[in-house]
This record gives sequence, structure tokens and C-alpha cells, in this order.
Amino acid sequence: MDLQELKKQLASINEAISNIESGAQEYRLSSDTMVRRGDLATLYKERRRLMADIAMVENGGGAFVAAYMRG
Repeated sequence: MDLQELKKQLASINEAISNIESGAQEYRLSSDTMVRRGDLATLYKERRRLMADIAMVENGGGAFVAAYMRG
């Protein structure tokens, strides 16, 4: 997966998190993926994974040290 696709996925995850944190009970990520409020922990986990992948690509495959964020 290339950097552009990773960033696109991260933007989608961030939008879903924002909507759910703002009170939405569910959010559609794509035509076949519905995320419910109870899946918020999974969204946080996926966001951390994507951020690590993006950092690795941007750093030329170097080590990713840490990302401090809620969730």
C-alpha cells in the first residue's frame, strides 16, 4: 500500500472517530463497512496502526518510536 492510500484510510478513520465521539451511534466507512459506537476502541487501534505505517513509509522504512494519543 502506498503513502497516499494510507493517508486516505487514516482520514476516513479520523472522520469516523470524530463522528462517533460527537454522538453518532454508527458511521459508514465505505459501502460495505459500518462502524458502531462500540467499535471505537477498534478504530483507535486501527488509527495507531495506520500512523505507524505512515511514519515507516515517510522515514524510508526506519523504526517508528512512539505516538502518544488518546485511545
